[in-house]
Amino acid sequence: MSVWTDAVDTQRAQEAVVLQCCPNGTRPDGVSPALPNSPEALARDAGAVAALGVRSLHVHPRDRNGRESLETTVIGTTVATIRAAAPHIEIGVPLARWVEPNAFRRTELAQEWAHLPRHARPDVVAINVHERGWETVCEAVASVGLGIELGVWTTGDAVQLRLAGVPPNTVRVTAEVTVTDPDTAVAEAVRLLRALSPMSAPILLHGEEGGAWPVLDYARRQGFDTRIGFEDTLTGPDGVWSATGNEELVRYALGQAVSPRFEDPARRPRRGLLGGRLGFGRSRASHRG
Repeated sequence: MSVWTDAVDTQRAQEAVVLQCCPNGTRPDGVSPALPNSPEALARDAGAVAALGVRSLHVHPRDRNGRESLETTVIGTTVATIRAAAPHIEIGVPLARWVEPNAFRRTELAQEWAHLPRHARPDVVAINVHERGWETVCEAVASVGLGIELGVWTTGDAVQLRLAGVPPNTVRVTAEVTVTDPDTAVAEAVRLLRALSPMSAPILLHGEEGGAWPVLDYARRQGFDTRIGFEDTLTGPDGVWSATGNEELVRYALGQAVSPRFEDPARRPRRGLLGGRLGFGRSRASHRG
């Protein structure tokens, strides 16, 4: 029996797989000229990927100074701007401890977000299981009717979630493979899935940096929801060329045609299908605490 069959029921396995786009993440301005961090740039990319069939967006809103922010005015402006460009896409934002360390303040923010106008209110709030106070924050989010996306980064997180139980209003559990070595990322994905099994909520499986494309390929073959975007990788599946935008990454993920590049003999693809290392900055595991 496959991990997928163990993890979710037969009805879920027969549903259409969701491809989520994560257009920016924690990446700072300057790592790519195509990185969208302003509300207008995020809205532009949201419209482009929605036209390709993407139904879910996970964004990290920024204030006017380019810093990640959870403040209600920033969330409202970002979500409303995206909604105008992609009215039917699910919009999720992280209620992250690395932005606001105080769990009580995070519960207050969730309550404030719930009072935003409908078009400016996020549909889903991402909460990481390893962050202190996650259960309290989930209670606050569920109490105001917002959806929850639970981030699970390690097998220890998975065990903790199974022991605590899936909170009400959970839309999905995101299994985040933080191992960036493309040769071992899929093995780590399998370990995470086994630790989560059985799981009553849908699972979205994804990797990052060098592990992004191998894990996405594995997720698609196994029938899991998955995601792609500049938060997870700056390059296409060959690990050589920098992507021209989130739309291009989504096209790669969907197996659609992408504009050809001029051949450069100095550039060499990673070994095998997606082998080698990218070495882009730090893993999101650095935010653990």
